[in-house]
Amino acid sequence: MTQSTETRTDREVDVRTPAGETAGSVTLPGELFDASANVSLMHQVVVAQLAAARQGTHATKTRGQVSGGGAKPYRQKGTGRARQGSTRAPQFEGGGTVHGPQPRDYTQRTPKKMKAAALRGALSDRARENRVHVVSTFVDGDAPKTKAALATLEAITSAKRVLVVLDHDDVLNWVSLRNVPQVHLIEAGQLNTYDVLVSDEVVFTETALAEFVAGPTSGKRRGVEKPDLTTPDVPGAIPSIQPAQGTTDLDLDSDTTEEKPASELASSPEGTAAPLTRPTSASEETK
Repeated sequence: MTQSTETRTDREVDVRTPAGETAGSVTLPGELFDASANVSLMHQVVVAQLAAARQGTHATKTRGQVSGGGAKPYRQKGTGRARQGSTRAPQFEGGGTVHGPQPRDYTQRTPKKMKAAALRGALSDRARENRVHVVSTFVDGDAPKTKAALATLEAITSAKRVLVVLDHDDVLNWVSLRNVPQVHLIEAGQLNTYDVLVSDEVVFTETALAEFVAGPTSGKRRGVEKPDLTTPDVPGAIPSIQPAQGTTDLDLDSDTTEEKPASELASSPEGTAAPLTRPTSASEETK
């Protein structure tokens, strides 16, 4: 059985500056921005993401939960009407609901590798249509400026829905663009398939793109370093263990130490442990 090999090509994208100039270019890796788009997979991941966002707190009352209705509305026979036992039955106005919605959890389990593959497909679809852009920054200086950030964004794209990807520590650009209605801000580590698909354009900052590309692409957590489990080398010689006072090297060696018989223990000098004897009962002492 032969496996089909997919060729993925890296893409070069210009880096735009707030002044409207080009400050070099960056490479969009083919494994992230030139993968095949699996529509059914992306649909499954988006449905699972939207389902997980539901609270699931909806609830309706059954006939047993509606207050009142304990008395029989009228007698069983002789009225010519259908027999009824409670005014809270579903057929009455103000009665309970049959098979109504109840609180539930809408979460769907989606493997991490499927989420990563769907995200690669969504980004690749935008990159193939030249709808992925990179900027050095949106604002020059240290003070946030919404007007300047919006001017930088409008020089790149005029789309109505723009997804701007920032790194975790980029507070300046975040504050500058957070009040713009057509802009959705997201951190590089939280980039997902749904936000990419509902946006017309995707704009990365240069640092955010580097952070996203540096992260794993096989479904593992991004930006998390594995702990160092190696044992550090302790400088110097290993300290020796001094035996306790009154003991010898022979006593410390359990392999060569032989158990002494009770006769030798009984004639042992003072300072050594006395042999263990069975305690006698009161009846034995009288004998």
